[in-house]
Amino acid sequence: MFIEPSLSGVRRGWIEVICGSMFSGKTEELIRRLKRVRIANQKVEIFKPAVDTRYDIRNIVSHDDNAIVSTPIDNSQTILLMADNCDVVGIDEAQFFDDQLPEVCDQLALRGLRVIVAGLDMDYTGKPFGQMPFLLAKADYITKLHAICVKCGNIANYSYRKTPQTGQLLLGEKDMYEPRCRYCYHNADGDPKI
Repeated sequence: MFIEPSLSGVRRGWIEVICGSMFSGKTEELIRRLKRVRIANQKVEIFKPAVDTRYDIRNIVSHDDNAIVSTPIDNSQTILLMADNCDVVGIDEAQFFDDQLPEVCDQLALRGLRVIVAGLDMDYTGKPFGQMPFLLAKADYITKLHAICVKCGNIANYSYRKTPQTGQLLLGEKDMYEPRCRYCYHNADGDPKI
């Protein structure tokens, strides 16, 4: 992708969304794109929700330990203040941000920035997660990634919660979640969810 100049010479921005289930490689893809931006000598600012401390308090870290430095924040409006003088903004775990994130991303794109956002499109109940549906609606480019179902080996786009805990926000890794295909998700342990 490239930054396309308008007729007036002002660069145009856009929003890219990387989505999918847990263990589908969303963060890995985000890190890959952001490292390429740095290789191209573009200035990048990277953000993650302060609530996500699973692998590191500051860095964005993928499940296979690939990492990139980021700024943990509590409020998406902070991104507008910290993204001055940069070319690209990266945002991980978008589903955990407040309801202002889609508007913040839109404002950044209108400023001429490339905005790359990664997040879960569905929660463990199979429902749209947080602000992701609104980001997907505003996105210029969408990449849907899939994991591999741990039960049957087909493509997986559901995050199956292995614990009885309820509540949408439950940070966890392989001890609490596993990727499943549609069939294995809905027929978990012989008890269809549909």
